[in-house]
Amino acid sequence: MNPTRRKFLRNVTAASALLATESIAKPFNIIKDLKKISPNDKIRFATIGMGIQGHQDTKAALRGAPDAEFVAAADLYDGRLARVKEVFGKDIFTTRDHRQILERKDIDAVLIVTPDHWHDHITKASLQAGKHVYCEKPMVHHINEGLSVIDAWKKSGKTMQVGSQRISSASFKEAKRLFQAGEIGEINYVESNNDRFNSIGAWNYSIPTDASPTTVDWDHYLGDAPKVPFDAKRFFRWRNYQDYGTGVGGDLFVHLITGVHFVTNSLGPERIMSSGELSYWKDGRDVPDVLVSILDYPKTDIHANFQMVLRVNFANAGAIANNTRIIGTEGQIEFTENNLVLTKKKLPKAPGFGGYDSFNTFSESQQQEFKKQYDAQYPEDTRKADPVKEVKFTAPKEDDAHANHFADFFDNIKKGSVGTIEDPIFGFRAAAPVLACNESYFSKKIINWDPVAMKVKKK
Repeated sequence: MNPTRRKFLRNVTAASALLATESIAKPFNIIKDLKKISPNDKIRFATIGMGIQGHQDTKAALRGAPDAEFVAAADLYDGRLARVKEVFGKDIFTTRDHRQILERKDIDAVLIVTPDHWHDHITKASLQAGKHVYCEKPMVHHINEGLSVIDAWKKSGKTMQVGSQRISSASFKEAKRLFQAGEIGEINYVESNNDRFNSIGAWNYSIPTDASPTTVDWDHYLGDAPKVPFDAKRFFRWRNYQDYGTGVGGDLFVHLITGVHFVTNSLGPERIMSSGELSYWKDGRDVPDVLVSILDYPKTDIHANFQMVLRVNFANAGAIANNTRIIGTEGQIEFTENNLVLTKKKLPKAPGFGGYDSFNTFSESQQQEFKKQYDAQYPEDTRKADPVKEVKFTAPKEDDAHANHFADFFDNIKKGSVGTIEDPIFGFRAAAPVLACNESYFSKKIINWDPVAMKVKKK
């Protein structure tokens, strides 16, 4: 490792350690340097990480805040820096070194769209540099990184949004409204899935023909990950490897959990267990392509206890219907990013008798006595359930969840507010359970989580 690189990593590690030692329990005081931005001022932002999602996020940011200005980009592959100028304009400042962006006083905000193992490092450095931060999900690579990111955010007083944009869709907002109105009674069960059956969907992204240690800053990319020789697959298909990504949990489960937490206002589960396997994509990856997790949510002042089952199957050659179902004692809400169906169904007060029932095994005299008692206890009007009701909702064609999510981020920057729809506390309460899903899978153990303190419980 060259001296410059060694010094860089030492500085990053030292900064992270300093933040981690500060108590997360300190009061959240807005730092005095958080100032409102005039409505006439443009918010100048940069994107760090110009891969697939980096391009998507940058475009969505410009749709969500047409008055924002994209001025700079960082990436470790030269071809992506060239592509930035082709797509967004030749005047965009580009660099391999994200620190050059953080040093610029004319940049107000950064979008952090790097592999997961860089999220916490760059987020904390950006906040310390006085930047507002939009960080892609999951907010951190490891559970033990979450509280230090939250602490850095609180100290900075800057606006921060975590990027699980589906909760900014009209459909998710309608699901939240219906749930909070008590339309399905008391919650008891949730199931949510996100299956795929194609190579690109399984993260086997295209690799450029010029990928090499010359065109890619491999040493910088590795960061705090184990040192290994250059491997283009580990750079361009980083989601396949635990060293840089968080598997189906951090890519997809986090969307599912974020949505359920948004709708229910839940703080998170207390027990997490997983099972799965590497079933189909045996291409050198070290994460499963089939994963099922069960999460137990405790009763709180705002919802009943419930169980959530999450599934991702990258080898689903059957019918794929990716949705979330929140089930209660009086109905269910089934929704995707674009539509929703509320089904209301209540049981009659009277339990009924006969059919496949022990009533038919009673003596004739006991049957008559039972019916007499039943008729006295359950009048006729208690024996019929209300008709099943179904309400459908379709998001407006112009609804753009991704742009909406960025609009919320930029609006809060302008107001001088930290109250985004997915702040770091919300973001970590979604990220930590999915990271625990991974931990349960690899360790073959149940993970016990404290959703209030946001810490793993030690047995």
